[in-house]
Amino acid sequence: MKKLNLSKKQKKNLTRILIALAAFLVVIIVDKTVDLAGVTGNRLGWLLPFCLYFAIYIVIGYDVLFKAARNIAHGQILDENFLMGVATIGAFALGIYTGVAGKDIEGFDEACAVLLFYQVGEFFQGYATGKSRKSISSLMDIRPDYANVIRGESAEQVDPEEVEIGEIIIVNPGEKIPLDGVIIQGTSTLDTKALTGESLPREVSVGEEVISGSVNMTSQIHVKVNKVFYDSTVSKILELVENASSRKSKAENFITKFAKYYTPIVVCSALLLAIIPGIVTKDWYSWIYRALSFLVVSCPCALVVSIPLSFFAGIGAASRHGILVKGSNYLELLNNANTFVFDKTGTLTKGNFAVTAICPQENKEEVLRLAAIAEQGSSHPIAKSIIACYGKDVQKDYTLTNVAGQGIIATKDDDVIYCGNEKLMQDNDISYTPQEGVGTVVYVARGDKFVGSLLISDEIKCEAKSVVSALNDMNCNTVMLTGDNEVIAKSVAQELGLTSYKASLLPQNKVEIVEKMLADKKKGDVLCFVGDGINDAPVLMRSDIGIAMGGVGSDAAIEASDIVLMQDDLRGIATAKRIAKKTMAVVMQNIVISLAVKLLIMLLSALGITGMWLAVIGDVGVAIVAILNAMRVNKNYDGKNIKKNNSVKTNS
Repeated sequence: MKKLNLSKKQKKNLTRILIALAAFLVVIIVDKTVDLAGVTGNRLGWLLPFCLYFAIYIVIGYDVLFKAARNIAHGQILDENFLMGVATIGAFALGIYTGVAGKDIEGFDEACAVLLFYQVGEFFQGYATGKSRKSISSLMDIRPDYANVIRGESAEQVDPEEVEIGEIIIVNPGEKIPLDGVIIQGTSTLDTKALTGESLPREVSVGEEVISGSVNMTSQIHVKVNKVFYDSTVSKILELVENASSRKSKAENFITKFAKYYTPIVVCSALLLAIIPGIVTKDWYSWIYRALSFLVVSCPCALVVSIPLSFFAGIGAASRHGILVKGSNYLELLNNANTFVFDKTGTLTKGNFAVTAICPQENKEEVLRLAAIAEQGSSHPIAKSIIACYGKDVQKDYTLTNVAGQGIIATKDDDVIYCGNEKLMQDNDISYTPQEGVGTVVYVARGDKFVGSLLISDEIKCEAKSVVSALNDMNCNTVMLTGDNEVIAKSVAQELGLTSYKASLLPQNKVEIVEKMLADKKKGDVLCFVGDGINDAPVLMRSDIGIAMGGVGSDAAIEASDIVLMQDDLRGIATAKRIAKKTMAVVMQNIVISLAVKLLIMLLSALGITGMWLAVIGDVGVAIVAILNAMRVNKNYDGKNIKKNNSVKTNS
């Protein structure tokens, strides 16, 4: 049997509950067997059971009474502690009344039972919350405590916030990398599980970027810092996680408003139930007892606790799978998402561009040389692939001008190099030879003379086809937006089975298309945009849900998106949607079951059909069931992940 992992406070509460429960069972069994009130044989016999039950009541309920009194002092009267306090003190008062009046004593045992089972419910709530919190708090462990920065002849241990860009830090085996940077000395293995959810370690060497929050496992490395702590990956992620609970779903907001009006209504109803029939029938005892039973079962804790707990568990489950969700409202929206718009490069494809063809072949070196001159200042994957293919020193005395959506113009005195797509050639009246093939074509001209062209191809991600297929099976529309030409876009769309696509788009065109799709969608529809978080920030922010791929190390992804897939793996979309679906199903189950059971027992209590014992079971029982149901959200979803289709290796 799996051992419960309890905190010190939880162990203390569990011990108190078990002691009080044992004492309660002994007293109630003896009371029902020998009638404790009749032991002394006089009218004050009720004092013995009163003292025994009241001692148990204080042990199990002192904190509830304290919280109720404190909240009343702060002006917060109508909460669950107040309801429990009024109901149980009222039950003791009825017990004293029946004892003084010489009747069969009722109320002492029920008052103890109310608080005893209420504390059992509170224990389950605390345990469930702690279990869900662990998935998120594991992310909080990525916060670095210090940085070993080289200053002068030795390394100095300082707060990461004191390290500046350009300084060199030493990271020893077993230490967290405190700041983002580039390795300048050493090779090692990094554990990035806390950031990405990926269990496999990552091998790193000189020249590679490392991100804060990773754990250095094997060898000492020297890292040149390229971001201050405030702008580092670990800082951005921590800020995201800490603020996640501030964005509430409609269901949570409904429950908050519901409890605000519900509690005063049931308190007033209980008062009316006690007073009006009591005046009419003169049977004050019966109607006060019914009103107290009504109060016990009316406590809204099952809803107030279990609904936020369900969303909290959902966010925790997502974070355990390397999916950062900025708020429960996005889980609620994702459950209803029926349109998924994808960026192509870096999202559906790997973005590892390579030059696969050069025309004319006999002029290969010149075409590459001129293209490399024009593309040397760009960080775009296509530009990097051209520089890598050229593999030589590039002439650097040209002035580079970027033409949005067309390419680059490099100028030096009277020498002009044009490097870009067909639009760049057409706008500058350059006659060119179109190149056929699936990929991005880069045309190169010098002056008004066409020199040649390069074909750049990208590889489709191996899991893309199965993920798109899964979304299509869920009756979702799958749309691709790309700046590539019609031939490339059509080839990728057909390969993946996308519902539709738009090609040859400028960055602003993507925003316009998403705006139009948002305007045309039906009520209740939800549009998700999935992008790499670097060039797609405007669209990520404008869509109903922005899902960023490749979140690790991307500031734009963390800032602009609502959900970040830290593993750069499309399968996270399906996992997130399953978590959202499970979360919302549990939320609706808890709302329906809690309200239905409570309303039924409230009605039975008001009619006098049931007593306080059933009210206790109705209140605490429903709360425990709802909490346990909420815990089902925070389970392992690995077994249901969409498997990668390794056969998809098509060049786009």
